[in-house]
Amino acid sequence: MSALRPLLVALQFLTRIPVRLKTPPSEVEVGRSLLMYPAVGLLIGAVLVATNFALREVPDFVRAALLLATWVALTGALHLDGLSDTVDAFVGGRGDRERTLAIMKDPYCGPMGVTALVLVLLTKFAALAGTTATDSVMLLLAPLLARTSAVLLFATTDYVRNAGLGSVLTYGQSRTRLLAVCAGTIIAVLAFTDITGWRATAATLLLFSVLRWRMRVRLGGATGDTAGAMIELIEAAVLLSLFF
Repeated sequence: MSALRPLLVALQFLTRIPVRLKTPPSEVEVGRSLLMYPAVGLLIGAVLVATNFALREVPDFVRAALLLATWVALTGALHLDGLSDTVDAFVGGRGDRERTLAIMKDPYCGPMGVTALVLVLLTKFAALAGTTATDSVMLLLAPLLARTSAVLLFATTDYVRNAGLGSVLTYGQSRTRLLAVCAGTIIAVLAFTDITGWRATAATLLLFSVLRWRMRVRLGGATGDTAGAMIELIEAAVLLSLFF
């Protein structure tokens, strides 16, 4: 198996970057692609930094809107879908595990899911509008730390469905290797950034702990949708940490 193939599998799933694989990925390759999530996050951040710089002469609100549109288009709104499904399920489930899981499978988006999407996108827009065209650290850190949190979630939390992407992602996967990737990413962030990176990391770990706790209390573990919701919320939190 090519060493590059897990990265291509991760890119194919997490982004809308056109990636063509000669053959469908095996379960082992899908599992190993989880190790590449931080690398994909860094690539997304690099695209955002380049876009932000290209729009440096554009008024801040317009730049923020175009930057956010690029962000959503680049990921195909994949994690926004997980966010809306999770919020609908946690609100509509009324504390019941099976009801929550059933609502999460519903393809329709309810009013609470829509509200969550609007609030998260509005938060990101406001944070982006408050930055300058030369601010690049947060644009790199937000997608990087958010996707690292997804790796940490699958490394430390049971997947609650019998079948699904989450069960394939952890197929034949070593938790030690997953945790090593997370630790290496966090150490690199702390080593190569200033206080901004430390605040972003603290915000990530704090929110990760709260969200993971809520998943375990309600569901007994995680799903693909809750992982997507975590990614969106941590991206927003990292951007907000710039202002505190």
